[in-house]
Amino acid sequence: MAGRIRVGIGGWVYEPWRGSFYPQGLRQKDELAYVGEHLTATEINATYYSSQKPATFAGWAKAVPDGFQFAVKASRYCTNRKILAEAGESVAKFVGQGLAELGDRLGPVLWQFMATKAFDPDDFGAFLKLLPASVDGVPLRHALEVRHGSFDDPAFLALARDAGAAVVFADHDEYPAIRGHDVGFSYARLMRTRANEPIGYAPADIGRWAERAKGQAQQGDVFTFFISGAKERNPAAAQSMIVALG
Repeated sequence: MAGRIRVGIGGWVYEPWRGSFYPQGLRQKDELAYVGEHLTATEINATYYSSQKPATFAGWAKAVPDGFQFAVKASRYCTNRKILAEAGESVAKFVGQGLAELGDRLGPVLWQFMATKAFDPDDFGAFLKLLPASVDGVPLRHALEVRHGSFDDPAFLALARDAGAAVVFADHDEYPAIRGHDVGFSYARLMRTRANEPIGYAPADIGRWAERAKGQAQQGDVFTFFISGAKERNPAAAQSMIVALG
């Protein structure tokens, strides 16, 4: 059975989206619900910077329709450290803050590493062992976004595969575009939207991303996010890809 393709953006609070993506006058507290009506996923960025309350996650889950999912960006206290193997306490705190409240709206957890973080096989392997398979009965799927060229290494890909973690594919001018193994779902972050392109990417490129997603869906769920770049264009890019997927 083919997986489900979800397409979204990073977050939902961004001033330039008001009046371009969001209708003029839409209340800020209704913006997430609007994202839920027009897209199929979004990344939660707030969790990268600080812990949230369980009630906050429950509120987010209620705001979006069935089938919509959130990717949750893991705390920087887990990933921005010299020795990743020592992140156990931070990982437990992050996972235990209330992620389970998202229930079936919980998509992958995004573990994002600094562009200066190089691949250390022993340390990274120890870190992967810290990532739990579930929290309070809710299964967890893990996606690894690495930004240093040293990760373009079969040893890293094997570690990720054996841990069941997806390797995030980045479309970016500087970060490596690493393709990982099939682990039952895939995750792409498309970061080259341009302000002079009404839908961020050229229509032919949007079509190619859609075809790529359809191919990957044969192996499981697919998550594609338009983030950074010309951020004001990202909702249009995501909507255009949803149209292209038919």
